[in-house]
Amino acid sequence: MKAKLKLCGNRSLEDWKLVRESHATHAGFIFANSPRRVEGETVGRWLKDFPPNGKKIVAVFVNPDLEEIADIVRSVPVDIVQLHGSENASFATKIKQMTGKEIWKVIHHRQSAIEDMELFAGIADGYVIDTKLPGQWGGTGKKFDWESIPSYKKEAHKQGVPLFVAGGINESNVTELLSYQPDGIDLSSGIEHNDGKDRNKIEKLQGRLC
Repeated sequence: MKAKLKLCGNRSLEDWKLVRESHATHAGFIFANSPRRVEGETVGRWLKDFPPNGKKIVAVFVNPDLEEIADIVRSVPVDIVQLHGSENASFATKIKQMTGKEIWKVIHHRQSAIEDMELFAGIADGYVIDTKLPGQWGGTGKKFDWESIPSYKKEAHKQGVPLFVAGGINESNVTELLSYQPDGIDLSSGIEHNDGKDRNKIEKLQGRLC
């Protein structure tokens, strides 16, 4: 089965138009303190004027409060809420009950990561494994040790949910990543040039996925 493709961090209408035309299965928008942060009302307009074409819309948050998430879900046709910070399982459960949306939990690669996943069993509808650097929750452009992917995938599949991989992925190394057979890959900086999504990089990436 071909890996799903999430193109994240869309920060402009031009970004969204490129990603909308791509082969991506998921499109991500960041509602957190980040250079790629966007506002819910703005994204809502983009998606109304240029509908998602079957792509699942992922709203990315870092340690949000419930009201913040509720505001975005009202403004944006969100399919998936992605929690990218230190949110716990109890908080994820509250979001799921409040919104009725799928919940993805980002797990940062570290020695206790499998134990972190176990805490969200029966709650998370998917996992994204990402690189954690000091002072940054994501978007680092740095890869982790991909030899760990089979262990993460085993735990995700034990829970019956998909495993996406993020962090430092680009068209030059995606073939290596796919050899570990993640369920999906998640890119942001790897498809950008001058702070925007780049058509040429997206097309090259898609060529590697065929």
